[in-house]
Amino acid sequence: REKEIDAILEEMEALADWGLRGNAEDWFIRSLLDLSRHVDEVRRAERVRPRDYDVLEAKLTDWVKGRHWERKGWARARDPEFPQEELRRRRDALRVRLRAFVAESGADLAPRLRDELWPVVEDYEKAKEAAGCLDFEDLLLRARDLVRDHAGVRSEMQRRFTHYFVDEFQDTDPLQVEILLLLAADDSKESEWHRVRAVPGKLFIVGDPKQSIYRFRRADVTLYRQVQAQLLRHGARHVKLSVSFRSVPEIQHAVNAAFASRMEAAGPSSYVALEPYREGSETQPAVIALPVPAPYGDYRSIVDWRIDESLPDVVGAWIDWLVNESGWMVSERERPDHRVPVEPRHVCILFRRFRNFDRDVTRPYVDALEARGLPHLLVGGSSFHEREEIEALRNALTAIERPDDELSVFATLRGPLLAVSDAALLVWRDRVGSLHPFRKPPDPLPDSLVEVADALALLRDLHRGRNRRPVADTIAELLEATRAHAGFAIWPTGSQALANIDRLKDMARRWEQQGLVSFRAFVDRLEDEAERGEAAEAPLLEEGVQGVRIMTVHKAKGLEFPVVVLADMTAKETLEEPTRWTDARRELCVQRLANCIPPELRDHGMEEMEREREEALRLLYVATTRARDTLVVPVIGDDRYGGWMQALHPSVYPDVSMSRRPETREPEGCPEFGEDSVPGRPGDVARPIVSVVPGLHLPEAGDHRVVWWDPSKLTLGLRST
Repeated sequence: REKEIDAILEEMEALADWGLRGNAEDWFIRSLLDLSRHVDEVRRAERVRPRDYDVLEAKLTDWVKGRHWERKGWARARDPEFPQEELRRRRDALRVRLRAFVAESGADLAPRLRDELWPVVEDYEKAKEAAGCLDFEDLLLRARDLVRDHAGVRSEMQRRFTHYFVDEFQDTDPLQVEILLLLAADDSKESEWHRVRAVPGKLFIVGDPKQSIYRFRRADVTLYRQVQAQLLRHGARHVKLSVSFRSVPEIQHAVNAAFASRMEAAGPSSYVALEPYREGSETQPAVIALPVPAPYGDYRSIVDWRIDESLPDVVGAWIDWLVNESGWMVSERERPDHRVPVEPRHVCILFRRFRNFDRDVTRPYVDALEARGLPHLLVGGSSFHEREEIEALRNALTAIERPDDELSVFATLRGPLLAVSDAALLVWRDRVGSLHPFRKPPDPLPDSLVEVADALALLRDLHRGRNRRPVADTIAELLEATRAHAGFAIWPTGSQALANIDRLKDMARRWEQQGLVSFRAFVDRLEDEAERGEAAEAPLLEEGVQGVRIMTVHKAKGLEFPVVVLADMTAKETLEEPTRWTDARRELCVQRLANCIPPELRDHGMEEMEREREEALRLLYVATTRARDTLVVPVIGDDRYGGWMQALHPSVYPDVSMSRRPETREPEGCPEFGEDSVPGRPGDVARPIVSVVPGLHLPEAGDHRVVWWDPSKLTLGLRST
């Protein structure tokens, strides 16, 4: 290991020296200069202490991720002393060598980390036992053990329950499957679930393997197919349901065109095509391609960060047009034959993820909606805690619970709830001192200190009674005393602020129903969620609740919406490397620890990544099939972008030969479109011949039609005030 580190550093140093003598204006030479900075870091450290190979191993792991490995170009460095091909070959070979070293080091370190962490697992089990607590997995394990290991219990349960109906079977995990089959067995002596023969007519299972998207919680489509084959082998009858009562035919055709061939590759009869039930509308489109208006970066190429910057704005603008100008009609689940004017509550924006590293990807979409006065309902995500009204309430609740936390008290006094002036706070600090709510004010009280004293008295009174009333009542008393509702209502986003406050009170009620025992526990949980960038789910998604829904595909499973807009198109289909591998027969689960890949996971990495890609495809299928009347897919007019939506390209993009020849530039229910789907293209970038013209197009696959929107017909660039 040490010799390999020395050799890698030696090669880095050689390339770095070349870079220092080369043309620093060139992108490729800059990549060598990045290597030189790493080498200099090592040299400086060695002046103080001997070479630390453990530290260097960690640094090499970080350095291999740098963007400098991807840089290309050779603008002016054409001196024979700097042979272009030789330098690139050596740099790329160094990267391969470095990656191999990092992989080998991780495979060696992962088992050691496991052994070091195992006592934590044992301590956790002891803590649960001492407290008399069980987690959800414990409940499953103990139920399985009881049924599997005790023939008397198994026999009694088999007699007591005569029929089992299981819905969403593709979401069940191995423990649930084992319990179910043992209870449905025709032989009470059989304790091995994979040898069970179910009593005829006792077991009725409904499931869709195309919607198996919960591998992260142990539900695997392979298990579904294994159980299906076992039941069919023992005489079960397989009935395929193909009629979809949700989507209009155009959306169904688009879904079939996108997924049939790709899912059939997983095995025969893996895809059951959707068949129509409802009729579509002839006065408005069902499938819309919404182009990103400005996807080009500083160097005249399409880049992720510009897509992420531009897409939320056009999504917000299109929803604004839909709600306020389109005149479109949609159907609701409760009344499928009755069409009503589209409202914000009919629209759902679906995400592949909510966070990208430390960034909340929903926030720009929330801003775009609020800039247009569109109410929204965020299911999860950290934007809820970043809202000014929620942050103000969180500070106030902390000040009520912890009156000695002077920073929280100050933030509450100065914030929008109490709005005490800086001058008054300065006078208080000078004449009284601390802002502690229990500090006795001077007598007589000068007029300049009255507002501070009254505010502190409010916090003091709420602190005294906080544990004698429900948390929601304390929040309500604070809002009433400060007349906060009136203040929030006049904000530009006042309706959303008031909705968020109601949601916070509802969270308090639900948490108390779930066992929250004190005001402090509520404050701590609230602070913990804000710090981790999480938010409790909105309570329910009733049709009557106003606001555009914002949620992940996983949260939306089982739901449906008249209009679905797919978002966050730069999200990748899968991670670059596998995260875990399981072998149920061996009761073995191997997963990555601290970015170190154990040997077993590395050996099965290609197999695992293929399964991840298959699930990513199923996730996109679930997303597209949430739509009832309209499906909106973001696209790049000048090119086909990868990411998690790329499987939809054949059912959205026209053939290259027809990209400039739409059937009409004025589709039914739409404005008359122009000639360019990328209005934000830089002036010195020529429009590609494959750039799709806005209008009604026949896609490559399927017999449906797709409307390619013209972003210039929308009001873009609005910002929240």
